[in-house]
Amino acid sequence: MKYKNFEELPVWQAAVEFALKVFEFTDKADFRGFGDTKNQLERATVSISNNIAEGFERGANTELIYFLYISKGSAGECRSMLRLCEYAPRFSNFKSEISNLINRAVGISKQLNGWLESLKNSKIKGNRYLTKEDRKWIAKDKELAEFDAQMAEYRRQHLEMLERRHHDPGSAPADSALDESH
Repeated sequence: MKYKNFEELPVWQAAVEFALKVFEFTDKADFRGFGDTKNQLERATVSISNNIAEGFERGANTELIYFLYISKGSAGECRSMLRLCEYAPRFSNFKSEISNLINRAVGISKQLNGWLESLKNSKIKGNRYLTKEDRKWIAKDKELAEFDAQMAEYRRQHLEMLERRHHDPGSAPADSALDESH
């Protein structure tokens, strides 16, 4: 697993930032006489991050998928209510802020959709079902991926050095290990 807790998840972080922005909007915008829109918008906004957290903590992909769909639905509910605000004359001074909030909600939905698709295609059923052997193989895969990344960086640096040497033969260090191998 790449993330150990839900607070590390970029989509959870985006959902919390979105909620804070929505609370700023609902605090200054005039929602009096507009039904229960303010409370509903705030509840739906908080539902996004809460369902990501709850699904993540369940430890099973089937439950995580279930809660991510609820979260995605809440993001859609927020967009719907923000569209209502966008069309209401009383919010005409907030068009730019509403548009920004809608774009944030769309971004969260896209992140959730990408995560959902990867979970649906995963052979791992979730942390709850991992055996010691599974965890060992996952750790080994992580080590190998880190090694591959280090080797890719080494190759990039080596090619950069060779390119500099090609353009300026006097710039190569005299005691370079690479000189001894050529």
